[in-house]
Amino acid sequence: MIDFQNASYLKLSQIDYGQVAAQINPLLTDGEQAFVAYKGMRDYVVFTSKRIIAVNVQGITGKKKDFTSLPMAKIQAFSVESAGTFDLDAELELWFSGLGKVKFEFSGKTDVAHLNKLVAHHVL
Repeated sequence: MIDFQNASYLKLSQIDYGQVAAQINPLLTDGEQAFVAYKGMRDYVVFTSKRIIAVNVQGITGKKKDFTSLPMAKIQAFSVESAGTFDLDAELELWFSGLGKVKFEFSGKTDVAHLNKLVAHHVL
């Protein structure tokens, strides 16, 4: 399982969903749609219409993976921070009922307005 106590990831950058679709599509429920994917070094995160799927790639070969589902319905609050002049990272912080805060750090090129709209659409 991903350690959400540390509540941080290496800088995530948007990738084409097709790169991870073969691993994520079998997990999706009826009517659930994947919208966007972001990848760090090995781990990645996929935003869907119902949840955020955080994938922790484990082991030397990377064949073992942990898929953690964070339901959009359990988000109580969220915060988006854009990149600045000296702080080149964008951040998304989510507060989940029963879990606490989860923080994702993105490269400065990330469209945080799009992330804000995506989360807000499913939470509000």
